[in-house]
Amino acid sequence: MLNYGSGKDGGMIFQPAYIHASLGDTVTFIPTHSGHNAQSYVVPKDAKQWKTPLDKEYTVALDQEGIHLYYCPPHLMMGMVGVIQVGEAKNLSLVEKKAPRLRAKMALKPERIDALLANIQVP
Repeated sequence: MLNYGSGKDGGMIFQPAYIHASLGDTVTFIPTHSGHNAQSYVVPKDAKQWKTPLDKEYTVALDQEGIHLYYCPPHLMMGMVGVIQVGEAKNLSLVEKKAPRLRAKMALKPERIDALLANIQVP
């Protein structure tokens, strides 16, 4: 979780913002800069919603196949969103249905969510 990054992505980013993980993996959110946390918006069926504490490392266990769409609550309006795909994109239709609602809350960089969703791999 960064205030600024390298390259074209600019500021207020998760790095990496898209992760393709395997079932059973974990992802650890590390607040490199202060003032960040991460909260799930859409999770795979039977997976638990999650919210990391502000400015604290937090590990999410990826125990269900599907897509996690998440954001940084303090910086959503600045386009700070991310996607974790675990195995197959079993909940893609739900993500596509709910993503526009999240996108509408992004005053800056709303195209980030579209670019992240374009990374999702489907068979």
